[in-house]
Amino acid sequence: MSPISTAVDAQHLSQAESMVEGRAMRALTPRRDLAEYIPSERDPVALLAEQNADRVPELVPLRMGRMLASPFAFYRGTAGLMAADLARCATSEIEVISCGDAHISNFGLFASPQRNLVFDLNDFDEAGPAPFEWDVKRLVTSVIIGARDAGFSEPEAREAATQAALNYRRVLTGMMRLTVLERYYFRADTDQIRAGLGRSGQRMLDRAAKQARKRTSEAFADKVTETMPDGRLRIIENPPLLQHLDSERGGAVADLFAQYRQSVPADIAVLLAQFTLADVAMRVVGVGSVGTRCFVLLLTGPQGERLVLQIKEAPPSVLETWGGRDAHRLPTPARGPEFADNEGFRVVASQRILQAVSDSFLGYFRADNGRDFYVRQFRDRKGSIDIEGLSVGDFGTYANGCAALLARAHAQSASAPAVVGYLGSGDNADRAIVEWSFAYAEQSLADFTALQAAVAAGRVEATAG
Repeated sequence: MSPISTAVDAQHLSQAESMVEGRAMRALTPRRDLAEYIPSERDPVALLAEQNADRVPELVPLRMGRMLASPFAFYRGTAGLMAADLARCATSEIEVISCGDAHISNFGLFASPQRNLVFDLNDFDEAGPAPFEWDVKRLVTSVIIGARDAGFSEPEAREAATQAALNYRRVLTGMMRLTVLERYYFRADTDQIRAGLGRSGQRMLDRAAKQARKRTSEAFADKVTETMPDGRLRIIENPPLLQHLDSERGGAVADLFAQYRQSVPADIAVLLAQFTLADVAMRVVGVGSVGTRCFVLLLTGPQGERLVLQIKEAPPSVLETWGGRDAHRLPTPARGPEFADNEGFRVVASQRILQAVSDSFLGYFRADNGRDFYVRQFRDRKGSIDIEGLSVGDFGTYANGCAALLARAHAQSASAPAVVGYLGSGDNADRAIVEWSFAYAEQSLADFTALQAAVAAGRVEATAG
């Protein structure tokens, strides 16, 4: 029986036929097989060092330090390790366009082009085609590790994980009752989310929304720029987190800005043409992304308005380098098939597929040294929920919301009905995914402990920050 390949391949099946095909995949991989975690003798510290090899060397200790903040912080930075471990285990072989790093802290608030606050997946650096359950296992494991970090009991962690797996299946099944157009237009704004939370969760969401509304280009520019004697704006350095490049590299980034503008829609290209590039600086971001090349561009408009864009390096997806999947089976880029292998295009295309609404400024380019990058608006009312401050009930509600949005994202794939057919109406797959995820939470904790020991022994350098 052949695997069900991705969402962008023309399948010419009705929804009912696709669901039948999905049920037939149980003969290839029974749902109970999804429960078996296959450990290996791998050295997690050596694998992390391999991943760090192509990163900015002076930032690698900072990445290690951020990952050591907690078991959950470590898990956030190890999508590559998990992809390698998933690749050793049984898989449904039903592919969707997947996030590749769908843990619960990669969901958050941001502004739609209509300036409404929405809640959705917000990280697509690792996105690409992969078996649907890889995303679900990544999510459910994060629920377990996050619950433990928050101090919840093991029964509470299991209940939250079980409900998240159940909600993914229920929502994806419910999505099949909608037309593909209705699935495409479905989105979750903050009012919908708020209605499902308890009092403490509503307060947490209100605080996050208030903070998100303050996080704008103008606010960032007010905080980190100064006016030079000649009237130009300049970014204030804060090494190593924010610092200028040498003149040669800064000039190269400025030159590539023109290439980026060729990748955006015509209306955005016209808008950007009215801005002048004032300054460029390198900026450290995230946990798993620390050490990749990331820059902020400060632009000024005809009335002195400020716009900040972020340029972020797009290395190959861990789904490909560690998981062995072909992450580039996506629609042909509008710029032509020669851009099909561009990692920046992979990130941008996947984001537009998986999000209900996306940043209008998304674009991509390839630098002269062969590195790929994508561009997005920086701090466009972006915010997150502080899961450490949630009650156990609101934590479960939040996890269920993340699972629902993951289901909505997967529902955009033509193979989604096959996933529903494979999962069925019972909880066999739910229970299997939860069991695998508990086993993997233990693996991740052992890996975290191994990194701690390597730092203590002087084998790995780590700095706080």
